[in-house]
Amino acid sequence: MNKGLLCLVLHAHLPYVCHPEAGDFLEERWLFEAMTECYLPLLQVFDRLQEDRIPFRLSLSLSPTLMTMLADEFLQGKYVAHVQGLIGLAEKEVVRTKADPAMHKLARFYRRFLAETLQVYQERYQGDLLSAFKKHQQAGNLELLTTAATHGFLPLLSISETAVRNQVRIGLQTFESYFGRPPQGFWLPECGYYPGLESVLQEAGIGYFFVDTHGILHASQRPRHGIYEPLDCGNGVMAFGRDRESSRQVWSAQEGYPGDFDYREYYRDIGFDLDLAYLAPYLPEGKIRVNTGIKYYRVTGGDQQKAIYEPQKAREKARLHAMDFLQKRQRQIEKLSRAMAIPPVVVAPYDAELFGHWWFEGPVWLEAVLRQAAGDPGGLQLGACSDYLKVFPDHPVATPSASSWGDQGYSSFWINDTNDWIYPLLHKAESELEAAACQWRDKQLHAWLERALNQAARSLLLAQGSDWPFIMQSGTTVDYAYKRITDHLARFNYLMDAIKNHRIDERYLLALETMDAIFPGLDFRDYCP
Repeated sequence: MNKGLLCLVLHAHLPYVCHPEAGDFLEERWLFEAMTECYLPLLQVFDRLQEDRIPFRLSLSLSPTLMTMLADEFLQGKYVAHVQGLIGLAEKEVVRTKADPAMHKLARFYRRFLAETLQVYQERYQGDLLSAFKKHQQAGNLELLTTAATHGFLPLLSISETAVRNQVRIGLQTFESYFGRPPQGFWLPECGYYPGLESVLQEAGIGYFFVDTHGILHASQRPRHGIYEPLDCGNGVMAFGRDRESSRQVWSAQEGYPGDFDYREYYRDIGFDLDLAYLAPYLPEGKIRVNTGIKYYRVTGGDQQKAIYEPQKAREKARLHAMDFLQKRQRQIEKLSRAMAIPPVVVAPYDAELFGHWWFEGPVWLEAVLRQAAGDPGGLQLGACSDYLKVFPDHPVATPSASSWGDQGYSSFWINDTNDWIYPLLHKAESELEAAACQWRDKQLHAWLERALNQAARSLLLAQGSDWPFIMQSGTTVDYAYKRITDHLARFNYLMDAIKNHRIDERYLLALETMDAIFPGLDFRDYCP
């Protein structure tokens, strides 16, 4: 770390979606698509580097809801059936495209890709992706982190510190149950920070977290070195700021690498291009058009003028972009190091799903970055924020400003005229749960009453997820987001009424526990302030 450190941070999160009552549920495909195009390709990148004895180091945050879904045997079985179905569709495509050599070659590419995905999932990982990530954590390749229990947007839950504390605490408990030790760092959902949150993190044993650039630059005292040195929040908890330059270079479809004309076009998929009757056996309910992952075009041109995708050419471009990224970070760090008393730290955080799902070549790019960095020992050094803090533990003291990495930089994406009705209901439910927790905390309870109180807390946690107001504002699957919030709150209200009246349908309670099979160690007593 002679000149500085580059910290690549990937944040992997999906909302909890598990429908044992449905054979093929549309929103479960969010998970299956991410597994096929992102999580499995990333693990294969890590495996190849380890097999080739290439040293590498980066950070990966896994949300509690995602961890729970990846570990769920029911969803694991559904995923296998999902990929088998896609292999069947790819087989049909190989036949359909025989008259078009370029498309036929791509159809065979997808058939091979899907068959290898299924083989790796079943034979190499035995369906257990968390153990595969844990192996790289134990080898020192990954710094694994986590986030709040259901990815609740903490600034808008902070009217109750108990709500925030339990989002943090239950998230950490879930992580430790899967990985055997607590994380050193914490990903604030949507990088949403408010002054005072650092006290909750310190209480939970967290050493550092991330904020967007302006969270550091608009701190109570502007730091001399800006975002290139962490802030001590006054209690030993460190705040690292996002480097916009490196983020924009990778994340932006307009200014960054993913918009290059050689890369695969995400928005042209045979699920929307081909005849419905042909696709029906592979679509939800046989009629709902969805992305299949089989895409024949690259980014070039307008909707009807796109050129055919060439995977080898795209991979070559990804390696060139990796070299470009490293060269720019090297120049950036060399320039910063001349003006700083200590080596700078450049933090580059991204949604993990960018790599493979949205940007199909993203895993190729990442592997090239890690290989090229390792091949130049005197060049750019990659690591985790905890590595930096071990060498440089003392930093300026200040309080970051309220901020997020959402549009406009604050809370407007999660509270606006599309979704502001949510929060009075959440706050009312939180207040009711806290009162009930204090009422029943020290009493001997019948088994059904304790289960009902715990399930009420679980329902509230699931209603607090940041994904639902985000979807409402972004305008995608709005009906589903509305249904999820109202369903969770309706379940909460039913349970609270049953508790007050000392009467509950235990079969219905069991059904709710089955549908929301998450956070088994949850204890309602923790909601008594």
